[in-house]
Amino acid sequence: MKATLAAVILIALTPLSAAQAQPTAEPFAVGTAAARPGEIAYGAIDVPAAADAATSIPVIVVKGVRPGPVVAFVAGSHGTEYTSIIALTQLAPRLDPRQLAGTVVIAPLLNVASFEQMTVHLNPVDRKGMNAQYPGDPAGTQTQRALALVAAQIVKRADLVVDLHGGDLDEDLVPYSYWMRSGKATQDAASRELALAFGLDRIIIEDVDLASPTGTRTLSGYSISLGKKVVVAEAGASGKVRPEDVAALVDGCLNVLATSHMIDRAFTPAAHPVWLGSGARVQAESPGIFAQAVRGGTYVSRGMLLGTLTDYTGRDARKITSPSAGLVTFIRGVPSAWKGATLANVAPVFVEPPPYQSAPH
Repeated sequence: MKATLAAVILIALTPLSAAQAQPTAEPFAVGTAAARPGEIAYGAIDVPAAADAATSIPVIVVKGVRPGPVVAFVAGSHGTEYTSIIALTQLAPRLDPRQLAGTVVIAPLLNVASFEQMTVHLNPVDRKGMNAQYPGDPAGTQTQRALALVAAQIVKRADLVVDLHGGDLDEDLVPYSYWMRSGKATQDAASRELALAFGLDRIIIEDVDLASPTGTRTLSGYSISLGKKVVVAEAGASGKVRPEDVAALVDGCLNVLATSHMIDRAFTPAAHPVWLGSGARVQAESPGIFAQAVRGGTYVSRGMLLGTLTDYTGRDARKITSPSAGLVTFIRGVPSAWKGATLANVAPVFVEPPPYQSAPH
């Protein structure tokens, strides 16, 4: 069985595009970071001011001495998902460009304002989601201008995109990766093997509807719409940066490079993953104080207590229960709740992955 899996990985993930057949003598530049063969370059994608402020997105380019694919690692779309950001700052020092095939682009922090102002989910400059505006707009607000440059300079030039996330300040999250599916057999098979290679034991199956504009507004959906191979992974809980979570993401990234024949590294793909659906989000019906009763990673049955929500005096406690059986992929880890706030997400568990299914139109 192991030999069969290795063969599938080798077939599905052999060098990825015509770009890798090109000579490697020229520098590869992203923003101000330009790396020649055998070099690591640090720089930034500078986003000019327009209707609102300018920003600068840090970027690292690692260019190997041999031909190979272009792999982009991106984090910090949500600037307080700290674990994924820290993981990507630790990835470049683990790479030796003199032993690398192809090119690695690392963008550890897209949403700089979110990071600096400790604002969850959104860019505080224009109150837009930095993982919901692709392919961006050069004439738009800061988020849209930034993503237009990310799309042009990183996503369109990559063969494979690794999109890292994690438990935001309000999310008690258990580590998992995503198998992103488009309904295209070859692309989906390769992405499946990449998700297994990443190494996390829990894998959420996410079906992207390429016919829906909303389905391609995220980094992963947009990348899939361009025919890229995509891996999404999350680790970290409630803004904490735990060494084991950082290591899980760094190791997963290195496994992706090994699977893509870019580095020499032994790894073991996830042999018996827990396959999960996207799940059902439980939302607050009114503002109040939330107290969680379970942790992320807990298996629950339908009707099981997830937590309680009181008013701001601590009275009128309402039980928040699970809408279905499954795994709590994340639960609200802070007391603050407003009407419509996500309190928990419960994902169904599959014995085997179900067939791809697009959303009804």
